[in-house]
Amino acid sequence: MNRLEKLREMTTIVADTGDIESIEAYRPTDATTNPSLLLKAAQQPQYHDLVSAAVRYGKSRSDDLTEQTRDALDKLAVSFGVEILNLVPGRVSTEVDARLSFDTEGTIRHANNLIELYQSAGADPSRILIKIASTWEGIRAAEALERQGIHCNLTLLFGMAQAVACADAGVTLISPFVGRILDWYKKAEGVDGYPPHEDPGVRSVTRIYYYYKKHDYDTVVMGASFRNTDQILELAGCDYLTIAPKLMEALQQDDGPVLRKLSPEDANEAGADKMDMDQSTFRWLLNDDAMATEKLAEGIRSFAADTLKLQEHMMQICRNC
Repeated sequence: MNRLEKLREMTTIVADTGDIESIEAYRPTDATTNPSLLLKAAQQPQYHDLVSAAVRYGKSRSDDLTEQTRDALDKLAVSFGVEILNLVPGRVSTEVDARLSFDTEGTIRHANNLIELYQSAGADPSRILIKIASTWEGIRAAEALERQGIHCNLTLLFGMAQAVACADAGVTLISPFVGRILDWYKKAEGVDGYPPHEDPGVRSVTRIYYYYKKHDYDTVVMGASFRNTDQILELAGCDYLTIAPKLMEALQQDDGPVLRKLSPEDANEAGADKMDMDQSTFRWLLNDDAMATEKLAEGIRSFAADTLKLQEHMMQICRNC
């Protein structure tokens, strides 16, 4: 068995890609997309039909170019999601517009629209995760959506305050970002790297995992944003790991050992004491964590910028049709 196969025995593997061909090749349980991944996929010739269909849908909904583009973007995201659902046995994550990260009601409306599009396409809503940035407003939106039966994936999660607030809100899944945490600490501390077990991103996910298990939260921990396979292997045993195709390929080509590093049985000793998390505590703890504050803001800006690029790409197509 190769390392990817061994890892599957203790962790659910999720494909971090919007590339349908990669999902076909690696057959993960779930898949997750974001605006950056959709932008890349939408510009590839093999997905021309999906893009064209989304544009036709947008034009059928309105005569206004801006509204056409907005509807085409949502349709495109859902169309990729439906294609992915035909390939994976589990769920697909589809992201709410990052520009709504501080708008609770806007996030709820956008999420409901995406779910309606999935239902219209014949998809089972229980197989959809709505991705939302882990701001206070985003977490409140997720809490409301979960009460409606809409499952959520809270992304751009970098700190313990975010993780605790998400679990208290009863969200289905969180995506703590390993690689981006590493990037920040390497720059801040002026180092080239860390031993795998001392990697700041690995340690952050480990802390969250044990906190959840110690206090019996049902929220799934899905490590994300990996820079290398060492980070992945240090989190073997985590509930889920979402991995880019190039790193899945590296694991698939390696037949080395895979040792379980995270286990619920260790949570009572390794997990932190219960934290009370209201809005003021959340905002203070996030503010007090320079890394989490900076990476959350940077991530929202980055996803919003890629959404704008995708919007411009689709608007140009709508304009020319």
